[in-house]
Amino acid sequence: MPGMNILVTGAAGFIGFHLSRYLLGRGDTVVGLDNLNDYYEVSLKQARLTILEKIPGFRFVKADLADRIGIAELFHGSKFDRVVNLAAQAGVRYSIENPFAYVDSNLTGFVNILEGCRHSKISHLVYASSSSVYGANTVMPFSVHHNVDHPVSLYAATKKANELMAHTYSHLYGLPVTGLRFFTVYGPWGRPDMALFLFTRAILAGKPIEVFNKGQMQRDFTYVDDIVEGVAKVCDRIPIPNPKWSGAEPDPASSNAPYRLYNIGNHQPVELLRFIEILEDKLGMNAQKIFKPMQQGDVRATYADVEDLRRDVGFAPSTPLEIGIERFVSWYREYYKISRICSKRGGH
Repeated sequence: MPGMNILVTGAAGFIGFHLSRYLLGRGDTVVGLDNLNDYYEVSLKQARLTILEKIPGFRFVKADLADRIGIAELFHGSKFDRVVNLAAQAGVRYSIENPFAYVDSNLTGFVNILEGCRHSKISHLVYASSSSVYGANTVMPFSVHHNVDHPVSLYAATKKANELMAHTYSHLYGLPVTGLRFFTVYGPWGRPDMALFLFTRAILAGKPIEVFNKGQMQRDFTYVDDIVEGVAKVCDRIPIPNPKWSGAEPDPASSNAPYRLYNIGNHQPVELLRFIEILEDKLGMNAQKIFKPMQQGDVRATYADVEDLRRDVGFAPSTPLEIGIERFVSWYREYYKISRICSKRGGH
């Protein structure tokens, strides 16, 4: 359904930027909301925004999700066909030090979005959840049909809370909602607090990288273009109640309300040391590694079961890690104006 008016929250963020560009490219108009907070370098958010503002059909609104009156006024003054909520206080480790930032954005802010959608009778709300909701679960691959009642970080708990809140609004008000559990998203214009960015920056500067749990971690690294295509396809597919849903054996992924959950992951977990090897190859430099124990709030492995996504929207991520990392490195060098004449592998 091209030609829609779509609200994208977190539009100056990593995924929000890519999604907004994709939607504009297919002919939608996008209202991009962001508070441009300083969780990471604001200049990167501004640079993304500068690109978006040059594309016809984009309008930026600087606002905070936690601003109840501001969000209500935005919904009241705009007729949105869809809402994609990507704005959130991100980061597992940061949630241990700054819990209230997560309450404001991920809980209070999400209620404000739900209220806006309810009163404006939005035809479909799509929102970002996270693979972190699987928490202490160890059955692999992670399935949306598994219970996820044991989060191991406050960030994960707020994302699980979003899923519960979304279901409540879907049940009470018939609001069609779809939650998407993203698995370790990476790619050009990525977040500086994530491993690929941190490692690239350190290796190019000749500094050591911190490798947690001695590298014995696995992640389902998912390229941002795959995430964006999945979000757009899901956005176009309005959920309906599951006629087979039963309260006697409740399926967490669906409901007798218009509610769905999907994983979006590359469904190919990669060990952290292999990930570093690929990065070293693309940079043409070796990393100095400092091995550290597991961090609080981390999990050993993530692995997405994407069969529901494949069945319902006919799509599953497929970009190989080698290609995705190569594209990131190329973007990083260009954005930060780093010459390709660097030390060769084997020394600095």
